[in-house]
Order: sequence, then C-alpha cells, then structure tokens
Amino acid sequence: MSKKQHLFEAREAYRHALPAGALEMFRADPIDRVGVPTVAASLRLKTGSQFATHGHGSTLEEAEVGALGEMAEAVFTEAALRAHPRVTGSYKELVRNHGESSVMDPLRLCLNAGSLYDPDMRLTWVTVNRLTTGERVLIPEEWVATWNGELRGRTPLITPITNGQGAGLTREQALAHGLLELLRRDGNGLRFRALDQGVVLDLENAPLGPDIQALLARYQQLGIEVIPKLASTEFGLVNLYVVGRDPHVNDQPMALTACGEAADLDRERALRKALLKYAGSRTRKSFANGPLELAARIVPPGYFDRFLPSLKLEDEEPRALHAMAFWARLTANQMRTLLEKPVMSETRRVPFTGLPTTENSGDAKQRAALLVDKLTRAGFDILVADLSPSDHSVHSLKVIVPGLEVETMSYHRIGERGVAKLLAREDPLAGLGKPPEGAKPVRLTKKAEERLGGPAWFNTRLAEQTVGRLYSLYREPKRHAAPLLLRQPRFGGGLG
Repeated sequence: MSKKQHLFEAREAYRHALPAGALEMFRADPIDRVGVPTVAASLRLKTGSQFATHGHGSTLEEAEVGALGEMAEAVFTEAALRAHPRVTGSYKELVRNHGESSVMDPLRLCLNAGSLYDPDMRLTWVTVNRLTTGERVLIPEEWVATWNGELRGRTPLITPITNGQGAGLTREQALAHGLLELLRRDGNGLRFRALDQGVVLDLENAPLGPDIQALLARYQQLGIEVIPKLASTEFGLVNLYVVGRDPHVNDQPMALTACGEAADLDRERALRKALLKYAGSRTRKSFANGPLELAARIVPPGYFDRFLPSLKLEDEEPRALHAMAFWARLTANQMRTLLEKPVMSETRRVPFTGLPTTENSGDAKQRAALLVDKLTRAGFDILVADLSPSDHSVHSLKVIVPGLEVETMSYHRIGERGVAKLLAREDPLAGLGKPPEGAKPVRLTKKAEERLGGPAWFNTRLAEQTVGRLYSLYREPKRHAAPLLLRQPRFGGGLG
C-alpha cells in the first residue's frame, strides 16, 4: 500500500470511528507564510462537549490524519473514562487487598515536589494493564485522565495531562506513538525552553534526504533561521527540537515562540518530524493564541459563532491563561527579546552525523517492539490504558511508564531521574539533604533515595524565577481562550 493510500485509509477510519457530531476541519496555515499544510479541527458532540485539535504534515492528507488522530485520542479517552469503574481507597489498603505488584505506588509516578501524599491517603483509582504480562494494575485516575473534567475523585495528586496518549489503526501504532511522546518529554524537559542547554546540531556535510533538504531550503528562502538542537540520545534515540529566528514577523508574534520536538530511532526521521512540527507550531500558536482578527481572515464563515460559545474560561488553568494573555499583548520585538537568551542560545555544536540511528527501523509493529525492548531492558515498567472504541476500528491508548518524567518546570513534578540529571550538571535547582529556603522535598521511594545518596529537594522558588514570563512555553490554554480573555471589560474590551 502506498503512503497516500495508507493516509486515506487512516483518515476515513478516524472519521467513521468518531461519534456523531459537527466535525469541522480547515487549513490554518495561511495565517503564516511557511506553507506547510496545517489543519485545525473541531468536533461538537450532541452532549455539548467540544474538542479542538491540530495536525500538520508534508501533505494535506498527512495533516488531516494528524488532526483526526489527536481528536480520536481526546474523544475516546473522555468516553472510556466516563464508563470506567473506579476504586476508592488508600495505597496501603489496596496493597493489602490486591498485592504490591497490582497497585502502582504513587511515589514511583513523579509527584509534585512537596506533595502531601502519604500511603494512607484515600485516592480514586482505575485499572490499567502491565504491557509485558497483561496483569491488571490499579493506578490513580489522574494518570489516565487528560484534564480535570474527566476526574471523579476530589483529591488528585497531580494535574492530568495528555502525555503518553497515542492513536492509530493498530494497537502497535498507538503504542509506538505514546511511547515516543513519553521518551521525548522525559529527555527534553530539563534541557530546553527556560533551561535550554544550547546544544546546536551541525547539519553541514550531513547526507540528508530530499524531504529534509526541501524543508531547509524553504525556511532559508523565507529568511527564517531554523536552529536544530539536541536534547538527548538516551535509550539510543535521537531526541531533538527545532526553534527559529524570524526577523520578518511583525503582526503575528506568537509564531516566534514555535518549537518542533521529536524523538525517534532514526535520526533523519526525527529531524524531518521536528522541522515539520516547527512549521505546524508556528501556525497553531498564531491561530490559537494570536489576535482573533487575524484568525478571522482564514476561518470558514460562522466559525467563531460556532466555536467560541463553548469556551469556558473558568475551566482554564489560571496561570496558563493569564501568562498567554500577557504574551498576546507583546510586540514582535518584545517577544524576540524575551526568547533570545534562553531559547535561541548556543553553547556548543555537535555533528548530526555523529548521532545514533536505527535505519530501517521497520513498520509501527517493529518500532513499538524496539521501544518496548529498550525500556524493559533498562528496568522500566510499561502500563497501558486501552481507551479504544468497543469495536477497535481505531486504537487509542494512554501509556504510563513509571520513572519517566515530565512537567518539572511547570508543575514541579520531579522524581529520581530528574534529580540525578540536575545533580550531574550541578544545577542549583536540586540537591540532597535538608531543603534550603525556597525548596521542597522530592517525594521518592526509600530505594530511590538510597540510589541518589539521601533525601532530595527541588527549589520550586528558583524554578518559578527561572521560568518567569516563559510559562507559556510549557502550558497553553485552549484554542482562542487568551484572546477571548482580552476582550473582557477588565482588559479594555474589544482587544484581539
């Protein structure tokens, strides 16, 4: 089957699998000038629920499949969790009733520094499966949920996030998608954005494929200086990201904040994904967070009348919403100044040709098997929540790998790996012993503390200062929420 046929099959499978509702999909990339196909999709169900996603790719079909795949993840997660039975109890109680291997210890799940969790705390749990054995495992519901509206319990330990979601026509495709996202965010979380380590990839003399060469030539033609950077090569993967300087953007400063992240077994595949995602990010950020007046130029007639009434600003994370509203009032030059030092920094260069790669890593089934093998050999447990529709016409999974980390600089979630990485580079954000002023204890198992050399702390005050006005690089409000906030009377009203 050709790639085009496969994309057509995937697009139609997602369309038919989605529940009845008003599905709207249109190209959003005309808001930017790069021209990489980027699609904005929204689905309004008869229940009143509304979902909004974006997709990008080298072709329109690839972009549509990306948007519909994300839509499937969101829709089927919410539907599955609505029907999923819950168990209420403390960790101690559940271990006593089910056995230690059947209950996930929250201390292994990367809690917020200073978390008040204790093993006698009553939590709300759902069942997932251990990938290698099929064993049923209880885990707090907030690790499977993707936003607070999907929770039933009232004392979640963390803010739910989408990290680890994956969709596909096969279970293996969804699994590979979810695992790569987990690995990507674990590898880059302490090395980019406000903590950018400045490791620039040197593409000179690299024998790059025609797709990558065409993308690079397109950016150069437009006067955009794309900067590919290395986050990590852990697990034999290439974990990289692309940022860029664009001196020609004036009316759409959000495009300057774009970043394309990717992790893959094949270094060229990772670079291609990151270059495409950078373009998709320019479009998505401009469309979702920029002025409504500019978005109005590209949307179908009546779009705002259909979409905006379903937005509930009270459901937004306040810090993310107000941080983005601050960005929305910056000029292009102010945005460049804000981003230049940390995000565009360069401390050293490494040759792209020196990165590890697994060429011909095979189809999704083979890639998933390789990723599972790498993680299990490294001692990681892989848990899977199957959130697919009952007929499994498409597959939607939430993958959880205890020990992989995420959201350290936003929600101060940190575990053994994060502490070890910060200690290794002598970063003042973390240390061992009694927490200094501004720091909070990292919640770890006794074995993890022994491996580190004692109890650890994370300086949340310093993290807040380091992130500062860059918080919107970490967490964003829903589409159009920030410009909608700026239209309220307290902001002067009428501002886009």
